Amino acid sequence: MSSTRAIKKSAFSCEPCRRRKVKCGGEQPTCNRCAARADECVYKLNPTLSYTSRLEHRIKELEAQLAAARAHAPSGAGAGAGPSEPSRTSSPSIGPSAGQSPMTDPHHFESQDEESVSESFKGLKVDDKGAITYHGSTSFFQLPSDRPSGSRDQQSTSDQAMQRRERLVANAWQQRALENMSDIPEPFQYLLNVHWCWIQPLFNFIYRPAFTRDMQTLGPYYSHTLMNAVLSHSIRWGRSDPATKENLDEFYDGGALFGKHARSMVFEELSQGVCSIPTVQTLLLLSAQECSVGNSAQAWTYSGLAFRIIDHLGICVDGQRYPGSVQLADEDVEIRHRLFWSCYFWDKMISLYLGRSPSLHQTSVSPPQIMFDDSAENESWTPFGVVPEGGWKYPPAAAHSTSCFMQMCRLSITFNEILVHMYDPVRPNSQAEMQDCLAKQEAALRQWWDELPPHLKIEPTALPALAPPSHIITLNVLYRTFKILLYRPMLSQRGRVGDNLQPVQRYLGECVTSATGIIAIFDLFCRSFGISHCVLSLSYSVYIAASIFLLQVQSSVEDTQALRRLEYCVRILASVKRINPGK
Repeated sequence: MSSTRAIKKSAFSCEPCRRRKVKCGGEQPTCNRCAARADECVYKLNPTLSYTSRLEHRIKELEAQLAAARAHAPSGAGAGAGPSEPSRTSSPSIGPSAGQSPMTDPHHFESQDEESVSESFKGLKVDDKGAITYHGSTSFFQLPSDRPSGSRDQQSTSDQAMQRRERLVANAWQQRALENMSDIPEPFQYLLNVHWCWIQPLFNFIYRPAFTRDMQTLGPYYSHTLMNAVLSHSIRWGRSDPATKENLDEFYDGGALFGKHARSMVFEELSQGVCSIPTVQTLLLLSAQECSVGNSAQAWTYSGLAFRIIDHLGICVDGQRYPGSVQLADEDVEIRHRLFWSCYFWDKMISLYLGRSPSLHQTSVSPPQIMFDDSAENESWTPFGVVPEGGWKYPPAAAHSTSCFMQMCRLSITFNEILVHMYDPVRPNSQAEMQDCLAKQEAALRQWWDELPPHLKIEPTALPALAPPSHIITLNVLYRTFKILLYRPMLSQRGRVGDNLQPVQRYLGECVTSATGIIAIFDLFCRSFGISHCVLSLSYSVYIAASIFLLQVQSSVEDTQALRRLEYCVRILASVKRINPGK
C-alpha cells in the first residue's frame, strides 16, 4: 500500500523537485521546497493523445490551405495575397478533407462570419438566481444594448492550451488519488464502480473528478438526486454480484428505491426551478435506463427535458468564445463541453432507437469537440464484476476512454446527417436527397474509418483472443450499424427495367459485410465479458444485422450461411430479453 501511494504522490511533483530528484510535497500553487528556496514552482505534464492530435491536424489543415492558395494564386500576386488571406476564405471548403473532423479543430469556425453571429447573440449571463443562462434579443430577460458583445478572443496559444490541460489533468489525478483513499460503503461503491467501468467511458455523462470531489463537499457538480440516478442505472449489473444482490434485496427494495428517489427528487428540483448540470445528468441517466427497459414515453420525455435544460443553461454555446458576462473556470468549460457532446450523442441514439427526428444540432456557436483533460486515456481498464470461467483474469488494458468518446462524437455527426436525410419520420426523403446523402456520408464514414487510431480499430477478420474495453467494442459495432443504415434504404429503391444493378449489388455487399462484422465482434464481446453486460446499443446493432440476414434468406431460402447467422441473431436477442425483459 505504501509503495502505491508513493507512486501516486510522485505524479504531483513539481519540475524543480523532479530535476533535483527530491521529494515534493505537491502543495499548490507553490510547494514548500520551492518556497523555501525562492524558486519558481511549476507543475508540468507531458502532452498526450488529444493535444498532440489537435496540433497534428492543425498543421495538416494549414499545409492544405497553403497548397490550395499557391495553386490558385496568380504568379504576380502582390503582398496583399499572403497566407493569412487564403486562410480566411478557403477554410470552409477544405473541411474534413484536411484530415480531421471539424469538431476536433478549435479553429474550425474561425473562418465563419463572426460578426453576423455576434450581432444577434449576446453570450452567456448570470441570472438573478445566480445561475448561468442565455437569452436571445426577443427575451424578457435580455435588455436592449448598443454595446456589441462579440466573441471573446479565446483562440488559445499552444502554451495557454497546455497550461489549461496541465491544470485539469493534475486535478484529475489528484482527485482519483483521493477517491481511492475514500471509504464509500457498499452497495454504493460497487454500483459506482459498475458505472465508471461500463457506462461512463461510452457516454461521458458525468465528469468524474468534479463528481467525486463534490460528493465529499456537496459542491455544485454533485447532488443526491444524481447519485440515486447513477445507482439506479447500475442495478441491472450490480445484481449479478451475490453480496450486492443480497444487500439490495434486504435494504433497498431490490434497488428500486434508488430509481424512485431519483425520479421524485428530480421533479422536486424542476418544480422549484432548480436547473443545474447534475439535473441534466440525472435526466440523461433516467432516459437511458427507461430506454433499456422499453419505456419509450419516459425515455423520450426525460431526454427532452435534459436537452431543454442545456439550452437554458447555455451549455449549447461555446463558453470560451461567447462568455458574455460570465467568468468560467477551466473545469467549468471542460464540463460544459463534455456534457454538450454527451447530449448530442445520446440524442442520436435515442432518436435511432425510437425512430424520431434528432433534437440537437451542431451550430456555429456550439462547443468544440475538445477535451483538455485526457487523463482517462491511459487509465487501466478491467471488466468490473465479470467472473470469468476457469479462474483466468482479464489482463489490464489501457482504457483509451478519451479518444474513444471523441471518435464517437465525430461518428455521431455523420450519423445525424443519415438520420435527417434518409430516415425523416415525418417528411418522406426524396430519392435525390437520399442519393446525395449517400454520396457525402459514404465518403465521411470511409474517412472516419481511415483516420480512426489503430488502438480503436477492430477488424473482424483478425479478431484478438480477448475483447478490448467494452466501449471500444461498441464504437466498432455502431460504425458498422451506421453503415448498414446508410446503404439499406437503397436496397429497396425501385429501378426501371434495364437499370444498372451493380450499385445495388455493392450496397448489399456492404450491408452483408457490416452485418457479419457486427456478429463477429459481438461474439467476441460475449466470450470475453458474457452477455449479461450487453448494453442496448449492442443489442440494437445485432437487431440491425438480423434485418440484413433476413433479406438474404428471403431472397434465397437455400442460403444456409445467412440462415445460420440469422438464427444466431435471434438467439442472442432472445437471451438479451431474458436478462433484461424490457428489451
